[in-house]
Amino acid sequence: MRPTASDGAAWCGPAPTAADWWTQWNVHPGQAVLLVLFLGAGVAAARAHRRDFVLGWAVLVLAFVSPLCALSVALFSARVAHHLLLVLVAAPLLAVAFPARHGGFLAVAGAAFVVVMWGWHWPAAYAAAYGSSPTYWAMQGSLLVTAILFWRAVMAPQGHALRALMGLVAASGAMGLLGALLTLAPAPIYWPHASTTASFGLTPIEDQQLGGLLMWVPGMLPFAVAGAILARSRFRDLSGKEAA
Repeated sequence: MRPTASDGAAWCGPAPTAADWWTQWNVHPGQAVLLVLFLGAGVAAARAHRRDFVLGWAVLVLAFVSPLCALSVALFSARVAHHLLLVLVAAPLLAVAFPARHGGFLAVAGAAFVVVMWGWHWPAAYAAAYGSSPTYWAMQGSLLVTAILFWRAVMAPQGHALRALMGLVAASGAMGLLGALLTLAPAPIYWPHASTTASFGLTPIEDQQLGGLLMWVPGMLPFAVAGAILARSRFRDLSGKEAA
């Protein structure tokens, strides 16, 4: 027998309804202790980039403590938003807080990020995260860690700007393609949400299409912004060399 979305109580709790999702704060004593310890250790280690670390930490709190956590059990689109917060907001901030000097591992980090992102959106793997806390944290942890490694490589101050741009294009293309496939799929493929979308006025396929659109359009914007910053930096470097 397949588990239902209510089995998502593995961490975020059972699927809420449109009437009560905003009250479903996800407060676990153990999680609170870990977040506080992580905050203290990160502030001590980040030094010159403490503000970036605190902002990244705050995004993690939003993702795992706020009602968004419970909402992601009910709606695939909310789970996409949850993942986008992790890989496109928290991860870059934490990467800035703990920068890499060189970007030589960009290809490996980028490939790992794309494989993990696509792998967890395979229907069976996605559904497995609803059945147990270890699988849930394997999903969240692998997404966050590979994203941090990718962004550290992209933003390495001594990295190769052109390679970083190519990495951004490849990663954004992979995310955009996945989003497009989910948006254009003829039928819903994430059955844990089959019985939980109606309360929000959505059919399962509409929920999936919304999630795909979030990944396809807004999800690509951070890559474009990062690419523009890198391109501008590269242009300045070239202009400086020509002026010299």
